[in-house]
Amino acid sequence: MHPIARLWQYARAYRTRIRLAVVYTILNKLFDVLPEVLIGIAVDVVVRRGDSWLAGFGVESVETQLYLLAGLTAVIWICESGFEYLYEVAWRDLAQALQHDLRMDVYRHVQALDVAYFEDKQAGAILSTLNDDINQLERFVNDGASQIIQVVASTILCSVAFVVLAPGTALFALAPIPVILYGAYWFQGRLERRYLAVRAEAAGLNGLVGNNLGGLATIRAFGREDHEAARVQVQSDAYRRANGQAIRLSSAITPIIRMAIMIGFIATLVVGGQLTLRGELAVGAYSVFVFLTQRLLWPLTRLAQVTDMYNRSMAAIRRAFALYDTEVAHPVGTAPLGDAAHGDVVFDGVEFAYAAGAPVLRGLSFTAAAGKTTALVGTTGAGKSTVMKLLMKFYRATGGAVTLGGQPLAPLDDAAVRDAIGYVGQDVFLIDGTIADNIRYGRLDATDAEVEAAARAAAAHEFIVAMPDGYATRVGERGQKLSGGQRQRLAIARALVRDPAILILDEATSAVDNETEAAIARALAQITAGRTTLMVAHRLSTIRHADQICVLEDGRVIERGTHDALVAAGGAYAALWRLQTGA
Repeated sequence: MHPIARLWQYARAYRTRIRLAVVYTILNKLFDVLPEVLIGIAVDVVVRRGDSWLAGFGVESVETQLYLLAGLTAVIWICESGFEYLYEVAWRDLAQALQHDLRMDVYRHVQALDVAYFEDKQAGAILSTLNDDINQLERFVNDGASQIIQVVASTILCSVAFVVLAPGTALFALAPIPVILYGAYWFQGRLERRYLAVRAEAAGLNGLVGNNLGGLATIRAFGREDHEAARVQVQSDAYRRANGQAIRLSSAITPIIRMAIMIGFIATLVVGGQLTLRGELAVGAYSVFVFLTQRLLWPLTRLAQVTDMYNRSMAAIRRAFALYDTEVAHPVGTAPLGDAAHGDVVFDGVEFAYAAGAPVLRGLSFTAAAGKTTALVGTTGAGKSTVMKLLMKFYRATGGAVTLGGQPLAPLDDAAVRDAIGYVGQDVFLIDGTIADNIRYGRLDATDAEVEAAARAAAAHEFIVAMPDGYATRVGERGQKLSGGQRQRLAIARALVRDPAILILDEATSAVDNETEAAIARALAQITAGRTTLMVAHRLSTIRHADQICVLEDGRVIERGTHDALVAAGGAYAALWRLQTGA
């Protein structure tokens, strides 16, 4: 579907406002053309006096004719200015509204996409679409749409005036228009392809710069500033070259259009002048003819700017709607959760593989009993974190079944399932707000007392109150003002403040020291009591007291039992335990 058609379809709620803005623009252009007609009438009055065209309406006095023309001029200019104000406000309001709505709709859609979608996508590229591409839409609606309508309206109105005033010479004034329109169309087809390339290179540049800024500490630690600057330079050069190709083509439009206008204007000037000298065309009509030719043809030079803006916008709109129309890979569950979250979590012969990758889970089976703590251990790549992602419905199993409280997980309401889970991951995400804001992120209506209770449970209260502003301390972007251990304790508090039926701890103590780990472990012993808890841990000391420990290898459970039983069995778990403790 063409971008304009897709945009018209999207802007269904704004169509009345769009039509009104179009009417304001056309009326503005009507009153903008009329002063040229009045100039011709004024010349006719001065030259022919009592025999002027205006005298034919019963206004014989020349002074009265001039006063009448002055009054009409005032009315026309007031109307032209008034409608210009109205269409400017109408188009700008539309641009802001459409930009806002599309950005929010695309953003909400991106949030709803499956996690798998982002595996091979750069965050910077998506950010480029949400910002740069949608901003191009605003510029087009704000300025480009009204300019296109003005050019079309001017062409029609001036053409009608030519046919009425001098039908025999109208052809000379109108002849350049088909050439100009065809040229604009020819350029348009080639420019859009170039601007699609420009937007793609811009997205790549944004993605690279965004990724580097996020990893600036690592870049400096390895002394790779020059290396990364060189990579950015290569991408920036690619963006510059793509823009240069588009610029060279778009810059050729205006000179070509001006040459066509020059030919048309010279033709009307010479032919109209000869007709006037022979008495076949009145002097006033000739004046109107010359002025209208200028009024008709000169605005067409803006087609270069409009064509450039149009093609930039069409390329941007294609990218924005391509992201908006991206299909969700799996249907969103809608079945009510009920009490299922308080039942057993069962993985029965579960198979799973990431896109275009080798299988990660191969017939995985285990049961996390309700109200008990189940720990998953194993080497890197065994599938531990994947289990957590499947339970939170970030991905869907490709085989086998996952049930919650005896109900299949897939059809259950996604939001309700996640609301029932308190999650602490390995990579802690904090918002750029206060400590209290970050804890309350788990449950937005949590009271101050509940926030503090969650912080105490996560062994975070002591370091929080030691800060100058306590719970009102701002943590910075992604929590950069805090240590890794402090960030992880806030993440635990954030999960606990929602009092979840299911608690998922994916390496929740990986970034804390031994003393803090011991404090968190003591707190978790109380927090997890009577709550279904799944823990992933490399430090086996953190899961010694789990009710069940499952040892994963190559996507399967190869051992299960309590800590003491597994150590006594002398299998894979016992080997890991000996490796970590030196026993």
